[in-house]
Amino acid sequence: MTRSTNNMYKQILTVSTKYHIPMMNRNQTFLCLVLLMLWSTGTYAQTRKDQPVYKDASQPIESRIDDLLSRMTLEEKVMQLNQYTLGRNNNANNVEETVKELSAEIGSLIYFDSSAGLRNTAQRKAMNESRLGIPILFAHDVIHGFRTVYPISLAQACSWNPGLVKQACAVAAQESRMSGTDWTFSPMIDVARDGRWGRVAEGYGEDPYTNAVFGVASVQGYQGDDLSSPTRIAACLKHYVGYGASEAGRDYMYTEISGQTLWDTYMLPYEEGIKAGAATVMSCFNDISGTPGTASHYILTEILKERWQHDGFVVSDWGAIQQLRSQGVAADRKEAAQKAFLAGVEMDMMNECYDNHLATLVEEGTVPMSLVDDAVRRVLRLKFRLGLFENPYTPEIPEEERLLLPENVDIARQLAEESMVLLKNENHTLPLKNVSKIAVIGPMTQEKDHLLGSWYGHGRGRDVESIYEGLEKEFAGTSQLLYAQGCAFDGEDRSGFAEALRTAAEADVLLVCLGEKRAWSGENASRSTLALPAIQEELVEELYALGKPIVLILSSGRPLELCRLEPLSNAILEIWQPGIAGGTPLAGILSGRVNPSGKLSITFPYSTGQIPIYYNHRQSARTNQGKYQDIPSTPLYEFAHGLSYTTYEYGTLTASATTLKRGEKLIVEIPMSNTGAMDGAETVHWFIRDPVSSISRPVKELKHFEKQLIRQGESRTFRFEIDPERDFSFVDATGKRFLEAGEYQVIVKDQVVKVQLVD
Repeated sequence: MTRSTNNMYKQILTVSTKYHIPMMNRNQTFLCLVLLMLWSTGTYAQTRKDQPVYKDASQPIESRIDDLLSRMTLEEKVMQLNQYTLGRNNNANNVEETVKELSAEIGSLIYFDSSAGLRNTAQRKAMNESRLGIPILFAHDVIHGFRTVYPISLAQACSWNPGLVKQACAVAAQESRMSGTDWTFSPMIDVARDGRWGRVAEGYGEDPYTNAVFGVASVQGYQGDDLSSPTRIAACLKHYVGYGASEAGRDYMYTEISGQTLWDTYMLPYEEGIKAGAATVMSCFNDISGTPGTASHYILTEILKERWQHDGFVVSDWGAIQQLRSQGVAADRKEAAQKAFLAGVEMDMMNECYDNHLATLVEEGTVPMSLVDDAVRRVLRLKFRLGLFENPYTPEIPEEERLLLPENVDIARQLAEESMVLLKNENHTLPLKNVSKIAVIGPMTQEKDHLLGSWYGHGRGRDVESIYEGLEKEFAGTSQLLYAQGCAFDGEDRSGFAEALRTAAEADVLLVCLGEKRAWSGENASRSTLALPAIQEELVEELYALGKPIVLILSSGRPLELCRLEPLSNAILEIWQPGIAGGTPLAGILSGRVNPSGKLSITFPYSTGQIPIYYNHRQSARTNQGKYQDIPSTPLYEFAHGLSYTTYEYGTLTASATTLKRGEKLIVEIPMSNTGAMDGAETVHWFIRDPVSSISRPVKELKHFEKQLIRQGESRTFRFEIDPERDFSFVDATGKRFLEAGEYQVIVKDQVVKVQLVD
């Protein structure tokens, strides 16, 4: 035989051995074996009877989906579009019954357990008892950590370090996937400008660009380059779209959003997240100017699927489909199912709408079968990309080998450190140097659970380092700590004030640790005021009368109203809800071992009555009028505010050109020197302004930011490469971008460079 024929024969031998076919006379069987080889290697569309194309990992994913879809009944397809729960009642005596009650054909389960055993039991049922053996997709709300809980998302943005956030999300992905979860309902990229809305804690603040950058970092951290990796999970962009505009900060409420505002404020983070490859999207609860997001064909299909070409799927929020009845656009669950599905929601999360009504809607001709096939295709596509058909089960690994690994806790600690914002530091009260006695007072001092924040995954209070524990380690041998609780988080019990005053009287400086319980922010946690409960403010008033320096330490899930507390405090440090590892970073900042570098991702109003107040507002018709007559009209702490222990000297802002044409690029630079006594990390925020536009634009818009470490005495140059099509353009009410000739301004702090764009 020729060499090529001999090689083919060797391949035939391999194939015949693989399929246990005995070799006969070479001349009699050669042709048959050639055909067998072609068949087994995928040259033929159909493989062996017991190895269909959809189970053949060597086949392209789309071919596998085609094959599997061709084999599925309508009922099997419908079940793939439903999501139930598993693990809420996983008592050992109930596990078997719980799994028995599940349909073997279910598409997805929200998985509440923190280890893989129960998942594998349910998955085994799907693989062995369903007709086609389609694996289940397991999901959970892993918002800011699985067991290694890091700071809430609002705090993460204050780090201005998307690379570090990406690392933290990779940690969450590793812990989740190794514990049985394949898919997270994160990141939340709702632009939010009303701190009364409890879910402001879950997003990245008030700015569209900031939400876009950190949303992309999160997607990349969760998903990596290969979703089938045993340490990666699928991301979900939520809540698409405009949920952060809930009227008066009340959750689930109506939102009035014009087409212009929809595109220039709320869409950017989602568009960028889709470009980054986010696997899924979650529809929003809110009614957008008369059409609930869950029933909006424009948003879910025309934009997401057709314009942006998203090939993943949309999952409803919990109960959002059946809640179309409450919103007045569906008479019953059947009509709700019809409206949501036709709009573009592929998966029903806990609504009992698709499982009960979708097949009937198809049989009646109300919902086309082609649309069902497209929806199922999207769900199956993610399962194939996750590698669930090849690896449906999760290895059961001991906790100590997958959770709270030292290197993961280090990342959580670093993110907490960079997220904390020094709001005030009068007369260099901080850092604390040569202080003999420190009084640590307030309800947050020894608290653990509330530092986790809302949506804390599988975090546990016992994993948390409290403020007091961090201080004990940091100041051991240098300062004596004195403790008194003073008061509870709320209520009217002042009985602890006396002890607090006695303790404070002995100290040189007072650390007053106040803030919110974790349940005060998050979903369904709207509040009428951003002020702390009166009992906490009263405690500070009593302590202030002693004349001792007061350092206010705040832990919260939202910006706070501090107009009464700010005058009583010499220094204010916002630590947010830092997760499990906040104590040491806080203590390091107080001692001066750590130089604070956080800057606000959301405005702190002077008063709740100023809401909505945010940096990128549009210009008023009368710029010197229309102010409040009883309070200031400016915020207490503006977007991007944050102090350091060192001083930075900004040089002159320069541009590579002052006139440019379309298609040309522009380089803008600013040098900076660290003129203080400590190394520090500084973030430069680059804003642009278009003074005259055919559509009025915000007074300034963030387009770039950069954080650099600058050592004492060193200088660095910060650089922004401007692409006018990307950075100077704006968007109209249909989502179309346009770029007009004229003057544009590039702004860094109080410096402005003017650039003329010519046609």
